[in-house]
Amino acid sequence: MNVLTRRRDMMDPASDVVSVYLDTLGRLERLHRLLLDVIKDEFERLGLIDINSVQGLLLFNIGEQEVTAGELKSRGYYQGSNVSYNLKKLVDSGYMYHEKCKVDRRSVRVSLTEKGKDIRKVLAELFERHSSGMLTSTALEKQDLQSINANLRVIERYWTEQIRFIY
Repeated sequence: MNVLTRRRDMMDPASDVVSVYLDTLGRLERLHRLLLDVIKDEFERLGLIDINSVQGLLLFNIGEQEVTAGELKSRGYYQGSNVSYNLKKLVDSGYMYHEKCKVDRRSVRVSLTEKGKDIRKVLAELFERHSSGMLTSTALEKQDLQSINANLRVIERYWTEQIRFIY
């Protein structure tokens, strides 16, 4: 297929490219929800009932860093809409420290407590088990995952450019 035919097919809403793209979008959304379910199941298995999967993933992504609430979204650590609620719950439950930023008193910096680091360790072990299990029980290999990640980075860059273009 030549370049002009491919471009025409891509512009046609009925083309296979649109349906493949929509399938990709649906898969991304389902995968994120499944990840949260996997984390929820692990927490339930361990009897961790005072933390939800979104909060656990947030703790995992923060790791050893100290960040502001605003940085959580900009760094991609948090995809939810109610970051204030989850941060408050994590602080109240003893998973995070928070303190006013010395430079900007309006800003609050957060970091993990030992209890928060324990949750991060639980998730790190879960992800290690799953990555090993996936490679041994499926036809996927490390380079397949690297290829998937490279393609997802292309989509991420494209979407980022679209958002910046609007503003």
